[in-house]
Amino acid sequence: MSVSRTDAALYMHGTKPSPVVGPGEFVIAAAALEHSHIYGMVSSLLEAGATLKYVWDPDPEKAAAFAGSFPQVTVADSLERILDDPAVALVAAAGVPNERAALGIRVMDAGKHYFVDKTPLTTLGQLADVKTAAARTGKRYFCYFGERLCSEAGILAGYMIMDGVIGDVIQMIGTGPHRHGKSRPDWFYRREQYGGILCDIGSHQIEQFLYYTKNTDAAVISSKVGNYTYPDKPEFEDFGDATLVGANGATDYFRVDWHTPDGLRAWGDGRVFIVGTKGYMELRKYTSLAHPDEKGNQIFLVTDREETQIDANGVTGYPFFGQMILDCLNGTETAMTQAHIFKAAELCVRCQMQALHIRPHKNEAGMFCAE
Repeated sequence: MSVSRTDAALYMHGTKPSPVVGPGEFVIAAAALEHSHIYGMVSSLLEAGATLKYVWDPDPEKAAAFAGSFPQVTVADSLERILDDPAVALVAAAGVPNERAALGIRVMDAGKHYFVDKTPLTTLGQLADVKTAAARTGKRYFCYFGERLCSEAGILAGYMIMDGVIGDVIQMIGTGPHRHGKSRPDWFYRREQYGGILCDIGSHQIEQFLYYTKNTDAAVISSKVGNYTYPDKPEFEDFGDATLVGANGATDYFRVDWHTPDGLRAWGDGRVFIVGTKGYMELRKYTSLAHPDEKGNQIFLVTDREETQIDANGVTGYPFFGQMILDCLNGTETAMTQAHIFKAAELCVRCQMQALHIRPHKNEAGMFCAE
């Protein structure tokens, strides 16, 4: 009996990747702990075999909290201690978004690779500076696009697309709602510092569009942003969307927002709809609405042969982190090319720069209107 290529078992690699290096063979440090993503970034590198040596942050309380989760780490008394240590091969960082590029340049100039939280930068000027530094130093500027790299549904979908299961991808729709939460730092509401919603959480959507459609370039056709519910935070954007067309003709629409209600089990109901020439799929990454016994990481697939639901939990693991380590050691580009990262960063900034700013207000009937 033949086995369908849509059988998830064909892609089974285990829930955790095997370490690609032994203890001490790839030493890392953590710095700039403004976003909690740094915990997942470091944990994933450790699972891939990295050795954590240092942590540093200007705020001693943040560094102490990090050390509480990673007791093997040494709290550095300065960033220079990390940069001056030849044993450190890579620095992982999740600083204030508009400060990420400058830190990355310092790290690369010190002879180390850089792994930064999304969004990797916030202006085209920063992008130009980072490109120059990467070329000058030969070091890599990696980015944590976690909504694909840490989603087994996202990873499995990529394998299936590369295998031609739905043919050539011609259109995508991505939704990236997030929960605002109760407490955010001041920079989160300052446009210059966080970069805007399309540059920030929109970065996930743009990166996966380039990846799934095999595009190396794209044009921003339209984009818009708005602030519907935070009048006391005039620089904040709680909604944004954009339309892009890739160089190969594939199109994309994505929407991001900070409107996840508290009643949802997950922090956001992230979904991706992908249409190909031979089928289509929907990825429900984090939850299945009103089905409490069903986890996220579900793929709904339709082809000429079948319609099926695929549970991606425990299928692929998260191979990016081991591949990234080996890329640093071997000078390869298996995990993600530098050009791909820079193009995703560029398009994030361009979406934000071109965005129509909606200034909603309520009329006498209590309905939203735009100026």
